[in-house]
Amino acid sequence: MEQQHLVLASGSPRRKEILENVGLSFTIAVSDIEEIIEEGASPSEAVSSLAAQKAQSIADRFQHSFVIGADTVVVLDGVILGKPRDKEEAFSMLSGLSGSTHSVLTGVCLMQGSRTVSFYESTSVTFYELSETEIRSYIESGEPMDKAGAYGIQGLGSLLVKELHGDYFSVVGLPVARTIRELKKFGFHAEKNAL
Repeated sequence: MEQQHLVLASGSPRRKEILENVGLSFTIAVSDIEEIIEEGASPSEAVSSLAAQKAQSIADRFQHSFVIGADTVVVLDGVILGKPRDKEEAFSMLSGLSGSTHSVLTGVCLMQGSRTVSFYESTSVTFYELSETEIRSYIESGEPMDKAGAYGIQGLGSLLVKELHGDYFSVVGLPVARTIRELKKFGFHAEKNAL
């Protein structure tokens, strides 16, 4: 069988690690597009569109490969929380998430040639009540600054989470089980991982 080539259109170390952990071989090609969310787009539309934009920008360079584009957003009360611009914005985001439940949506777009399949996963995450001291201490760790919603569930941010309903890996950045299943339906045959 011809060797199939998988490309991850993301520079996220978390997505890279998730795919490596299930035994996939792949190339990383980072999209340099300006991420644009259409005005009035719902969170699911926004995350699906961003994933597609990333995949498309890379798929043009890898015509015969299977390309994975993904994007993750944190949504609180219908408002998308991106990456914080500074420590004060991180504090504002974490204060809003404290003691409440929010959604984390990850959109995935798979492309191969002219074929495309897109989906998204939504996971519900509830935080403990956080004191100002806890929030400031977490911000000083530096972890929140490059992450949507100002936290990373796979790191120190795990200490903020009371409960989660849905796909943990989607919160990290890639719903891997569904992604692999969709790739298989798409015709991709993984060389050595389970399934």
